[in-house]
Amino acid sequence: MRLLVSVANAAEVSAALAGGADLIDGKDPQRGALGAVAEPVLHAILERVGGARPVTAAIGDATDDAAIERTACACAAAGAALVKVGFAGITSQARVAALAVAARRGVSTSSAGVVLVAYADADRVASIAPAAVVDVAARTGARGVLLDTADKNGPGLRALMTPAALAAFVAHAHQNGLLVALAGRLALDDLAFVRDAGADIAGVRGAACEGGRTGQVSVDLVRRLRGLCEERAQ
Repeated sequence: MRLLVSVANAAEVSAALAGGADLIDGKDPQRGALGAVAEPVLHAILERVGGARPVTAAIGDATDDAAIERTACACAAAGAALVKVGFAGITSQARVAALAVAARRGVSTSSAGVVLVAYADADRVASIAPAAVVDVAARTGARGVLLDTADKNGPGLRALMTPAALAAFVAHAHQNGLLVALAGRLALDDLAFVRDAGADIAGVRGAACEGGRTGQVSVDLVRRLRGLCEERAQ
């Protein structure tokens, strides 16, 4: 399982790389679960990474087709390998599909892929169920899905999903040929939980930071997380 570490700015990149992060994710943690990274910040992150790792970009929760297409296009053109888009406030599966298609159009002239974000606490933000997001991702040509939590003050993924339910979500996505990332207030002792569910990627922010989600990325914490990703279930 690979480790994705979300960084708020270029200054945090060095610690994430030194700790062994497999993917560097640009995100604005001050703007919620999927806070869109500002374009200049993404450029600075990409410059600091210098091609050493794939860089992904959070582009927020989609509401407008044209806007999400422009944002996806800008991030892909900058060099992001994946763009992550959510659907908080969207309860129609057809509307989610239309927005996903718009994001796909935005990256169509690049090699970047689109990752659709499902929320384990979808009821808190009026979004469609995680399984429905997988179905939309499969139909619209998305590269993968991320299961996250929308409310960063609420329960984490481990509290919201049983091991069986999480494994079923991952299996459903894999059966549809999708990359699967899991996140959602993951702590150090949650890494085995997501690894054993079969996830391809574990995504963290707060667990990698001294001082939590709004703190600073720590080399030592990233290194510990990376080691847990490599461990095998007994």
